[in-house]
Amino acid sequence: QLQASGGGLVQPGGSLRLSCATSGFRLDNYAIGWFRQAPGKEREGVACVKGSGTYYADWVQGRFTAVSDNAKSTVYLKMNNLQPEDTAVYFCTAAESICAVRPGPRPKLDYSNMDYFGKGTLVTVSS
Repeated sequence: QLQASGGGLVQPGGSLRLSCATSGFRLDNYAIGWFRQAPGKEREGVACVKGSGTYYADWVQGRFTAVSDNAKSTVYLKMNNLQPEDTAVYFCTAAESICAVRPGPRPKLDYSNMDYFGKGTLVTVSS
């Protein structure tokens, strides 16, 4: 199981830390991905952690950091300098393989490669 939490209302420029609590996963063996979906917009990949490697969408531009805590079976997504366009439901996923990325002009985290999906947490960035 996967359960995201930590969302809420934050002002522009603020920070939040999301948590993805996992159950039944050895984080060493799974890729844990973060995706988001805003109203009226397509789902998009945010970040993915597998072992010591981490992938970030290009638009993250250093604002977000994904960290895996194996002892707590939890993956965190620390988000800084949040902007209104970051408003979305954020949810975590798990893949039995890797953080697959679709190549192209704008590489994207491959949602279809994920095997397990959790419920999301709403992040609202507004003044």
